[in-house]
Amino acid sequence: MAVARGISWTRRAILTAAAGIFSAAVILGGPAVAQEEKLKVAAIYTVPVEQQWVSRIHKALNAAQQHGDISYTFSENVANTDYERVMREYAEGGMDLIVGEAFAVERAARNVAKEYPDTAFLMGSSFGPAKPNFAVFDNWIHEPSYLTGMIAGKATKSNVIGMVGGYAIPEVSRLMNAFMEGAREVNPDVKFLVTFINSWYDPPKAKEAAFAMIDKGADILYAERFGVSDAAKEKGILAIGNVIDTASDYPGTILSSALWHMEPTIDKVIEDVSSGNFEPADYGPYSYMAHGGGSFVVDESLADADALKAAREKEQEILDGLFRVNVNDEEPKSTL
Repeated sequence: MAVARGISWTRRAILTAAAGIFSAAVILGGPAVAQEEKLKVAAIYTVPVEQQWVSRIHKALNAAQQHGDISYTFSENVANTDYERVMREYAEGGMDLIVGEAFAVERAARNVAKEYPDTAFLMGSSFGPAKPNFAVFDNWIHEPSYLTGMIAGKATKSNVIGMVGGYAIPEVSRLMNAFMEGAREVNPDVKFLVTFINSWYDPPKAKEAAFAMIDKGADILYAERFGVSDAAKEKGILAIGNVIDTASDYPGTILSSALWHMEPTIDKVIEDVSSGNFEPADYGPYSYMAHGGGSFVVDESLADADALKAAREKEQEILDGLFRVNVNDEEPKSTL
């Protein structure tokens, strides 16, 4: 039996009881007081909720709470060494669904999940789902990353693009590789400088890495991490955003951004848990553009008109299933 089927059966029992109470209340002239409980959801984040990747999950869960679908609580800045304890506390507290990222605590997170088979877990992971209750997701925005690459490839004048990433894990590498392919499609002469700062949240370090690339001739920066766009702004060059749209914070600097929308993933898992249809599965495809999980935006005042037209046409081909962006998880390397 899948985890949520047991959970949802309890909910159905509550609803049945509520219906009975309501009927009795009508007959006896008294008030109906029993109501269905909201799905209880907790999230565990190893970084601040302001960080790009986590902010999208947090935004989607807040939206679900505002819609009345769930009650939502979260913990941020949880150290890897403390992750198991926080998972257990939420599971012991009766959460129906626990969301988080297991990239640095894969084995521990999976072992904890097994201890609580009546709780559904949805975790960001480089690996697959596992029975009885461990589902996975990821930000598969390689498609819009490819499109921002097309925009950047036409915009560079030095033919050198600098790229600063957090860690060279598949989730990051595939986005950077897709961006590079998109740039090469429109500009075969473009070269890349690639650096990983080995941190998810160190804006000063990312900024220094970006400055070094500018010194080597980069006139566009791929900002996979916070701090890179600050360097671009200070030096008066353009940047490509990742996961979130920061154009309002850097006017005249952000040329284009690949955006991640976690709402389709969160909405689907909430529906599955609530209805009793939750199974440990890979929810990653709900980040694809076809599901509304990814998109790209462009500052048209900064972009080449022909490049924008070509990118929009390619976007439609992706949505129509006529073009597939390669998924390349290998660590990208500098080509200059």
